[in-house]
Amino acid sequence: MKMIDPLIGPVIHLPDRASGQLQRTLHEQLRASILEGRLRPGLRLPSSRDLARSLGVARITVVAAYERLLAEGYAVARRGTGTFVAEWVGHVAAAAAAAGEPGGRPPFNRFAAACRGPAPMSTGMAPAIDFSVGTPDVRELRFDIWNRLANRAMRDLCRRGDDYGPPQGILALREAIAQHVSLSRAVSSHADNIVVTSGAQQAFALLAQVFVTPGETTAAVEDPGYAPAAEAFAAAGARAVRVPVDPEGIQVDRIPSSARLIYVTPSHQFPLGMALSSRRRAALLEFARENEAVVIEDDYDSEFRFSGRPLDALQTLDRTQRVFYVGTFSKSLFPSLRIGFIVAPPWAVDALAAARCRMDWHTPTLAQETLAAFMAQGHLARHVRRLRRVYAERRSLIIDQLRHGMDGWLRPIPGDAGLHITAMLRPGLKAADLAGLALTRRIAVHPVSSASGLEGLALGYGAVDDAGIRRGLDTLGQLLANSA
Repeated sequence: MKMIDPLIGPVIHLPDRASGQLQRTLHEQLRASILEGRLRPGLRLPSSRDLARSLGVARITVVAAYERLLAEGYAVARRGTGTFVAEWVGHVAAAAAAAGEPGGRPPFNRFAAACRGPAPMSTGMAPAIDFSVGTPDVRELRFDIWNRLANRAMRDLCRRGDDYGPPQGILALREAIAQHVSLSRAVSSHADNIVVTSGAQQAFALLAQVFVTPGETTAAVEDPGYAPAAEAFAAAGARAVRVPVDPEGIQVDRIPSSARLIYVTPSHQFPLGMALSSRRRAALLEFARENEAVVIEDDYDSEFRFSGRPLDALQTLDRTQRVFYVGTFSKSLFPSLRIGFIVAPPWAVDALAAARCRMDWHTPTLAQETLAAFMAQGHLARHVRRLRRVYAERRSLIIDQLRHGMDGWLRPIPGDAGLHITAMLRPGLKAADLAGLALTRRIAVHPVSSASGLEGLALGYGAVDDAGIRRGLDTLGQLLANSA
């Protein structure tokens, strides 16, 4: 076994300790050395203690960098012998060199990993305890009812010999959605104002296609915020500007006057969890009116509210037809359904439907008809009521564990809705480091950080039961204690 000497191995250039970038930089430089062949497949890496001493950094910095390499598959750990560069890197690098491509790629799609959450384990195993955000508990869904309605929809489709459907979505589903948002969120809507989409992400892409002029449009997004939405606007050619949030939500006075597209999560800010205050809601709508901007209101999980009266949706308060309300059934039902919707002002519906037609014409009719029947017969409302009780208990358990077992390490942010709760880390700790360490223990958590220096963890409770919550938080507490 070959082992690099930390004193004569690849040159590592680290930033100043006060930068807060030591672990990230070390991880990136080690990964680059592996992909470029300077650290060869099968090579034993120096112990974390030796490398930390050589570089003059804390051992926890090296441990976190190593753990990220393990989680990403660039390194493997062998019990009792150490940490080694993964053998697959040599094969991928050789194939890339033969094809004339610079460097290799890890054995999974990085963009998909970013969209879906934590990277796969180096062992190929899924997380044993999943605190991923936005993941519902599909075990509670009445799939027997869903299958019965899907079979009925298929029989109807076979009898009538269906053709392509309308880009805006079938009328039965749009009517069901209009009634649903009216009752659950007091959103004023008519079926004619609804455009059915393949999930919320397609809704953002459609809105970007209609409202973004490449190279000219400025889109304001929350910081921290939902990255896939910002990416959709940037992909259409917008200049995405991050606007900080505080306990009242997005700081409207920090939105640049040039912004013509404003993306917000006012009911349950993602990922911090607060609601946009009434004062800020009024200010945001006034800003949009004065600057001729449109507002995208992402109401991604507000069906699950546990206390207090929800604030009115921005769309409900809007008197100038500038708010586009985006919803999804990924959180209330199951993510693979891939059905969302836009409640649009009447003047924009035709443009959105035309954009949908150009993109992929329409959402599969069979899924639309099944969902429409599921909603019309009251099954969705009953399902949400049942899950609201389940999630409320899990949420209370997480808050209790954080306040009594992890006080001083993680401080929960107050919030009354949604599928996750966010807790801020004690100053000096890095969320990405802790999330990487947790993943090696087969625990998935969502790191939260912002340009203003916020560091925390978002803990989803849709896919984890009470026992998992206790075990997972106990392990996180151990990791935090070891980092002291």
